[in-house]
Amino acid sequence: MATIKDIAARLGVSISTVSKGLNGASDISEELRQTVLDTAVEMGYSTKRSRKVENRKLALFIENMNYESIDEFGYDVVLGFKQNAFKHKWDVDIIPVTPQLQAEEKYDTYILKNGYCGAFLVGFALHDEWMQQLKNTTMPTVLFDNYIENNPNVAYVGTDSYEGIDMAVKHLHNLGHKKIAFINGSLFSLVSDQRQEAFENSMRDAGLEIYPELMGHGYYIPETAQYYVSNFIAAGATAILCGSDTIAKGVISECQLHGFNVPNDISVVGFDDVKFAAALTPPLTTIRQERNDLGRCAYIILNSLIHHIPISRTQLRPMLIERESTARVSTAHAAEE
Repeated sequence: MATIKDIAARLGVSISTVSKGLNGASDISEELRQTVLDTAVEMGYSTKRSRKVENRKLALFIENMNYESIDEFGYDVVLGFKQNAFKHKWDVDIIPVTPQLQAEEKYDTYILKNGYCGAFLVGFALHDEWMQQLKNTTMPTVLFDNYIENNPNVAYVGTDSYEGIDMAVKHLHNLGHKKIAFINGSLFSLVSDQRQEAFENSMRDAGLEIYPELMGHGYYIPETAQYYVSNFIAAGATAILCGSDTIAKGVISECQLHGFNVPNDISVVGFDDVKFAAALTPPLTTIRQERNDLGRCAYIILNSLIHHIPISRTQLRPMLIERESTARVSTAHAAEE
């Protein structure tokens, strides 16, 4: 492991200058401070402060995900991570992340200069600047629903989307549905890619035809539904599987807006089982992710990485929650199919 003396020798500056750069002193230039941090990261340096048990800090970076309200997807993920971290005497800083921050700050140097031992990243997209930098990071990092290959410092935690989507397709098929539509989440997302592949695989395994006109991408928001529901129903869909409960909420609203009854005219399935799912009219059939457990597991994985145990992927099992938004396909629809 590199020392302050090693960094000073590499840069041709004094040990005190390196110490000032690492500790945020105000009497050196910002340019020199950044050079010290970049060099420290390159040489694999970690501060003594971050190695002391009594001063341990973890970062929880959040982008593109709501988490402050109990009804929001990220709430339980964040809560589970914090609960497990605090139980083991770690401090956790929650840091909202923007593209601007990623453009201005390198990931490794941000971690180092703020004294974090590791980080949990939630809601990031594959094309984000920090995601590219994680290919070579030396900092212990856990990603929610994202994966970096060939870096033992980075691990993945998530729910098995393949098993979850397969549960949903089998549930609908068992109810007699053959023409099943799918509204997926955002492009440039690993979990969206997985769920798309899972849907197509499960449809083929069930012997069901895949209709390109019955598939669409959007954002994980209710408004996504308005671009697809009418066309899906017009094309003969008897069920709509959604990449999230928020999309499913929008689907139910759109169906009702256009005079269609859920589930008598069309069945709807979500994914996540967030708090509001059971309170919808009708209550939503969905695939449950145990989000608090995901957060707790993220801490365990991060702590393992910090202690040089190179974990790669950790997946939790999903669960089908049957409620009133799905029903056996109507006789009229069955005859049409």
